[in-house]
Amino acid sequence: MQLETYISDLLYRYDCVTVPNFGAFLTHRVSAKIHESTHTFYPPKKVLSFNEQLQNNDGLLANYIAEVEKIPYQVAVEKIAKQVKSITSYLVEGETISFQNIGDLLLNKEGSIVFNPSYHINYLTDAFGLSHFNAKDVTREVYKQDAEAIEEKAPIVLTPEKRSSNWLRYAATAVIILGLSGFGVGKYYSNTISQHNQVAQQEANEQIDNKIQEATFFISNPLPAATFSVEKQIGNYHIVAGAFRVEANSDKKVKQLRDLGYKARKIGVNRYGLHEVVYSSYDNRTEAQRAMYTIRKAHNKDAWLLVKDLSK
Repeated sequence: MQLETYISDLLYRYDCVTVPNFGAFLTHRVSAKIHESTHTFYPPKKVLSFNEQLQNNDGLLANYIAEVEKIPYQVAVEKIAKQVKSITSYLVEGETISFQNIGDLLLNKEGSIVFNPSYHINYLTDAFGLSHFNAKDVTREVYKQDAEAIEEKAPIVLTPEKRSSNWLRYAATAVIILGLSGFGVGKYYSNTISQHNQVAQQEANEQIDNKIQEATFFISNPLPAATFSVEKQIGNYHIVAGAFRVEANSDKKVKQLRDLGYKARKIGVNRYGLHEVVYSSYDNRTEAQRAMYTIRKAHNKDAWLLVKDLSK
């Protein structure tokens, strides 16, 4: 039994996953950050930690394993206990236990478990598909110096001319009068144009309505009915390709994946209000995991497995 696979699945949906008689894996949400020296933007994420003090069985992990493997709850508890016993023995011998996509566990000199989290996967579903990126620094001072250099090469010189003060006063008065007149004429012209557009739009709408009411459509040679065979996907194991706030983006993603040969589709809106798109759905968990690992290697390293009964 690959215990880390079940723990990883639950970390997408819960903030605490307890392994009975061993410890609990916790997630803490961290806001988006900007690294000032490298100008790197990091999206929000869930940071993993481990608490050895939380060992009581809350039933979450055992119930999930029982549901996935179709086994009784007590059998799932026994399988977890057997796995924990094996892990503990390896730790005591000084070995490091690596949980894929979760982190590494080892014992320190005091006999306490030390956890080094993995940063390959972001368990925050709200930030699914987001990755860090670098931005170029804006050198505003350089642009300012270039502008000053251009101004020095092409100075603007105003040469005053001698005119009588009375003539200047008359000219200024004329400019003001002409400006006010032009403003009034422009406003009148603008209002006239606006009224004309409204009347023209109304007449055009009336003509369109009349043509629609008077139109009669005849089809002399109707096309034969087309029959499509659509393959219905079933199964409770879904490989998630992405979750989108805008539904149009989810439609584009489905088309892109179908063009690549995947049986992509939308499976509805999750509890965060995001439209989920999956590569395909499977009846068997083993088959679904095999397909997910293939997709991670060839297409999307962030693809993950969702266990959900869509018929409910």
